[in-house]
Amino acid sequence: MEDGLHYALVKPDKALTDFVDSFWYLHNESGKIKETVGLPDGRVDLFLFKSSVDDFRVILLGLGTLPHEEASIPIDGQIFCISLKLLAVEYLLKDGIADIINTGKFLSKDFWGFCEQDLVDFDQFVVKSERKIKSLLPVAVDERKRRLFELIYESNGTVSIAELSERVFWSSRQINRYFNQRFGLSLKSYCSILRFRSSLDHIAQGKLFPEEHFFDQTHFIKEIKKFSGVVPKELLKNKNDRFILLSSLTSS
Repeated sequence: MEDGLHYALVKPDKALTDFVDSFWYLHNESGKIKETVGLPDGRVDLFLFKSSVDDFRVILLGLGTLPHEEASIPIDGQIFCISLKLLAVEYLLKDGIADIINTGKFLSKDFWGFCEQDLVDFDQFVVKSERKIKSLLPVAVDERKRRLFELIYESNGTVSIAELSERVFWSSRQINRYFNQRFGLSLKSYCSILRFRSSLDHIAQGKLFPEEHFFDQTHFIKEIKKFSGVVPKELLKNKNDRFILLSSLTSS
């Protein structure tokens, strides 16, 4: 990433992997406002934010299905984030997120016991977050849902809906109803996002052709542009590190 823009990511304790994808932070110490474009990645982000000109906030971002509008990370802007998997929506947040598709909402500043002081030390933020999440873990999880998401994530969204339905003993109609009501999009749409996210790993390595999961080069380019707003070649250039998600892959 650009000098002064710091990013780090930590994977969760094994006991939390059904619910949490990762913990990460981003800090803009560049001395200038950073223009960014968010990319859909299939995760639900719960983050703490503050800057030299913005008060402390706790924000929940729903699923993205389009490239986000350009946003700005202010000077000294700081984000500590928990990237949640979809199973966490029902079992940890105990709510739906269909109403915040491609957007987000402010939560109370003491949500899950967080406070501005938690932005001082990222390692301690991870420890506190894991402790809180473990306290919220359900006694039991619907095995159909647990297995459904396991298969979806393991395959990066490439398993067909028919196969998923057969393997988890849950009708495709019921699965789609669950996705639309709880998350605000169909299972097919969600799997397309995961395939796009997986393709970013290849693009970050300079591979501007479909490795897998796409019919041909034309389909690949069309899907990349659909979710990023630009063709793969332009995405790879990533001028000024404006695609933060891609920058995180090339810097890891």
